[in-house]
Parts: sequence; C-alpha cells; structure tokens
Amino acid sequence: MSGSAAATAFPTLLADLQARVEQALEVRLPPPAGPCARLHEAMRYAVLGGGKRVRPLLCYLSGQALGVPLEELDGPAAALEMIHAYSLIHDDLPAMDDDDLRRGRPTTHVAFDEATAILAGDSLQVLAFEVLATDPHMTPYPARRLTMVARLASGSGTAGMAGGQAIDLAAVGRRLALQEVEQMHGMKTGALIEASAGLGVAAAGDPPAGACLMSYARSLGLAFQIVDDLLDAVGDASLVGKPVRADAAADKPTYPRIAGIEAARERAQRLHREALEAIEPLGSAAAEPLRLFAGFLLDRDR
Repeated sequence: MSGSAAATAFPTLLADLQARVEQALEVRLPPPAGPCARLHEAMRYAVLGGGKRVRPLLCYLSGQALGVPLEELDGPAAALEMIHAYSLIHDDLPAMDDDDLRRGRPTTHVAFDEATAILAGDSLQVLAFEVLATDPHMTPYPARRLTMVARLASGSGTAGMAGGQAIDLAAVGRRLALQEVEQMHGMKTGALIEASAGLGVAAAGDPPAGACLMSYARSLGLAFQIVDDLLDAVGDASLVGKPVRADAAADKPTYPRIAGIEAARERAQRLHREALEAIEPLGSAAAEPLRLFAGFLLDRDR
C-alpha cells in the first residue's frame, strides 16, 4: 500500500482498533452486578469513559508490525488500558492532583466517592495482571506472558509511572533542570507507552526488529507528554476535556514552563523525527501505520 493510500485508510484502521479494544475491555471488566456492583460500576465508568486508547493502539500496531494476530493482542491491550485508567483515577484524587473533570465529565471520585474510586483503581491494577496471566486468547507460550507481566509491572511501578508521579508531586514549587523534567516525564508517561510497544513485541517472541519498536515508543512517549504539557499551557479546555492552565496554577515544573513554549514544540518535533527514524529498519509497509500513529498523537488539540 502506498503512503497516500495508507494515510487515507489510517482513520478507518484507528477506528477499528479503538472499537476492538472497547469490546476487549467490555468483556473483561466485571459486570455491574452482585455485592460489589457499585465498585464494578466505578471500574467500568473509569475505563469505558472514552479516551484516545493510546496504549492499546500502540500494542496492537506494534504486534501487527511483527505479524502477531489481533486476537492474541486483545488481552495485553485491555490490560494496558486498565493500568492507565487506574493511574488516572488515583491521579485525580484530592491527595494527588485534585481534579474534578476528566475526558469532559466528572472524575471517578466525584461521580462516586473517594473510597470507591481508590478501590476501583486498586481493582483495575490487579485485574490487568490477571488478564495477562489467564486470558485464553493470548499467546500459549508462558515465557512470553511472563515477559509481558514483567514489562507492565516495570512500566507502571516505581521505575516507571508511579515513580514518575512521586517525583512530580515532590517537584511542586521547585525549579527542575530540563534533564530532570525529561527523566520525570520518561518515567511518569513514557515508561508505560514504551511498555505498550513492549507487550506487542513480547507477543511476537521478542524478535530483533522489536528493538526498533521499543526505541520508537521511547521517543514517542516523551514527545506525547510534552504535547500534553503544551495543551495544558495553551490549549482550549472545551477541546482538551479537562481544566487547562492547571500545571501553572499548581506550580508544577513542566517542559514548557522550564524551557518555554517554542523550545517545547521544537523538542517534541525532534523526538517525533527520532521515533520515525527508529522504525525505518522495519520497512515502509510495516512502519507506515506507526508513522501515521505518531502524527496522530503529536498533531492534536486534545
């Protein structure tokens, strides 16, 4: 398929994969019934409440680039979105960012209550790993599943997302160097995005070409967070779906606040180029959907 044909087909591919992960999540989340009905409702509210599905999409695209059947990627894709949703629930809590709006609607602790939100986040985190361990449609190779568990744990734990959030909280009111900001972003956001590609690579058995995808995701993850910070600094709240200017109000050190708006844009563009260069060895046919995906993530207004 030519580049122009792939670009024309890409919105349909994206919509199909987004619909696919919605279905994968729907069937793997507990039903809103029984003695834990309210908790299950909160879990479903947090997960099925929209969003770009960045991490599952990257898992699908990475696995597909290496020849993995889509049905073997449904479980990993769902697990990634569960971890992401749990992190958003906890980030929005009064003890963290104290946000009332997420994806254009009340955050989970506002829609339910704080205790239920905490339990919903806890339960989603556990369910993600249960899916990787037991999903019957995933790879039959135990070693590949174990690699997925390890990568998801690393990307979401103290070496990744949770650790980055701890640094972020400790940095409020301080002026960090750009290198420190990039380290924080690389942990808080980038590590789980890299793990998203890593789960797709693991499903393929970690072939040599997987290193290209991991490098691509590493650059993409940092660029994605810089764009998020730019949207907070100069974006439109009606499009973003949550309050903007929140980082400045909370005195958080972000890339735009430390380096300036233009320098942040230039850094995101450089990282974008690095991501595309990383996947060149895959060949144009395999790399093209990933190239278009990078553009989708970085040229956005929400």
